[in-house]
Amino acid sequence: MHKRERLERAIAGVPVDRLPLSLWRHFPGDDQRSADLARSIVNYQQEYDWDFVRVMPSNNFLVADYGIQDAWLGDRRGKRETQKFIIQRSLDWTTIRPLSPERGALAQQIECLSLVNSAIGADDMPVLQTIYSPMTQAAQIAGCAQLLRDMRLRPDRLRSGLNALTESTLRFLEAIRTKPLIAGIFMVSRMASYKLMSAFEYKAMAMPFNQAILDYIQPDWWLNAVQVQGTSPMFDLFSAAPVQFLNWDFSGDKSELLQMKLAFPGAVCGGLSDWEHLHQGTPALLQSAIRDILHHMEGRRLILAGSGDGYITAPLSNLRAVRSIVESLAV
Repeated sequence: MHKRERLERAIAGVPVDRLPLSLWRHFPGDDQRSADLARSIVNYQQEYDWDFVRVMPSNNFLVADYGIQDAWLGDRRGKRETQKFIIQRSLDWTTIRPLSPERGALAQQIECLSLVNSAIGADDMPVLQTIYSPMTQAAQIAGCAQLLRDMRLRPDRLRSGLNALTESTLRFLEAIRTKPLIAGIFMVSRMASYKLMSAFEYKAMAMPFNQAILDYIQPDWWLNAVQVQGTSPMFDLFSAAPVQFLNWDFSGDKSELLQMKLAFPGAVCGGLSDWEHLHQGTPALLQSAIRDILHHMEGRRLILAGSGDGYITAPLSNLRAVRSIVESLAV
């Protein structure tokens, strides 16, 4: 069964030859140059033959050209840490302007996508471009504390910045659309967490800008996703999102998977904890966990994956084991 057929059938809840599977990760250092990032992504895909490729540039790539200063300091997820934010006071939000996809980090990422497509082909290899939600980008240029303070004290100024970040993202997607280079987008929200704000606050301040991104999804982008990161994720707010699957920081409680399966018409993507299963686990533990998840979900509307960005320090034997276990299990 071809990858697209397997994924489409799994999303629809009809029988497949095996469980669809994808694991992803950052490539720190390589993510600063389009050719190096493309080569790392292609090599990773050729090694494990995942059912879709999630392209993960630097976590700050959408806002890098605003002038933030960041570096990879050894984070096990491969994420760059911001050392200088550009939003120091609420008035700074009104100075944000949309970026051009024809230069800088955005142009570099478009070149990376072109190289990935040239190397692995796009006919039966779905490529998804990671996109960070406008509110997530706002946190990347301001820091979480400044963002939350401005959201509650000067929401008008924050909305000005969110409008610019949304337009910048749409320009980037438009540049990708004209190629074409992807099967869909993988939108990440890191602020939709009950630990950070209430559902009312997120709906009022973040969802309209998320919706602008989701409304742009093209008819030929057949595989799209939303990932809700963070503890106590508001995954229930995305049950009506016009995407094919949802992914979130999985707590290990399998009732979450079933709850979302009942609420969301597409596929649930996840089931494996990046830390407990993929980083600290063993092949034997993984086999038990995957069998349990498959039984719990009745093998329907499930894409097996991790629960976040992935750890670059996860044992390769565990990645090989996941791939082998999925091949051996009947759905």
